[in-house]
Amino acid sequence: MNQRNTNCEFDYKIDKKSRREFLKNSVALAGGSVIAFSMLSTLNLKAQITNSDDPRLFTETISYSGASGSVLAYLAKPKGEGKYPAVIVIHENRGLQPHIKDVARRMALEGFVAFAPDALSSQGGTPESQEEAVQMIQKLDPETTKKDFTAAVQYLKTNPQTTGKVGCTGFCWGGGMTNQVAVNSPDLVAAVPYYGMQPKDEDVPKIKAAMLLHYAGNDERINKGIPAFEAVLKKANIDYTRYMYEGASHAFNNDTNPERYNKEAAELAWGRTIAFFKEKLK
Repeated sequence: MNQRNTNCEFDYKIDKKSRREFLKNSVALAGGSVIAFSMLSTLNLKAQITNSDDPRLFTETISYSGASGSVLAYLAKPKGEGKYPAVIVIHENRGLQPHIKDVARRMALEGFVAFAPDALSSQGGTPESQEEAVQMIQKLDPETTKKDFTAAVQYLKTNPQTTGKVGCTGFCWGGGMTNQVAVNSPDLVAAVPYYGMQPKDEDVPKIKAAMLLHYAGNDERINKGIPAFEAVLKKANIDYTRYMYEGASHAFNNDTNPERYNKEAAELAWGRTIAFFKEKLK
């Protein structure tokens, strides 16, 4: 199984086209671009499940030492005393967008220290423009970036706010990076990549974490790597479970993307993810 492009550029371009078509159709139906824009904004606002100032949570932006230097990360955890298992949340190829911070808060509400690093920290952080963020992601050095995220495992393992148990999840580009963290960090306890590019065959036996793999039925580019990945996982006796969400497309969990979001698949996968982390990180 060969390592392939993990930047999800193909999917991003489709999303842009779909969004333009959505707006065009909305203009025709609603009678004006302002109304169409309002409709799209409403969809995005509804997608935010948690508030940034949720009184149940403590949130902050911190920095930790990575291979590229100081790495910024968004941290969310239940408010109050006590230690919690930690879960790294890795963003898509658009950088650390508000949606991923929202996902981190959702994870924190389940009883975890959620930790979302910004892969673009060395370039000044994620910009407001998602298109610019995609271009910046493409300029990252893969090996250095892997080490930045692997360093997050060590940071959380020794953090006084955590129990020392660390899991990792990620989406699209972040799903592929989650697989790389599992390969490169023997201290990672559990990993949940969402439609992530698979690692090289020769690297798979290095995985020590339990794996929960989520894939979309309508995702040929990613799915063609599944058979070889599973074969090596089985041969290496790695604890893993795979779920395929038929009828769902790549990025089905992103509820700020009305063209891709699949509510049924997203909720089912999220429930399985939380149950998995609660079992493996207890």
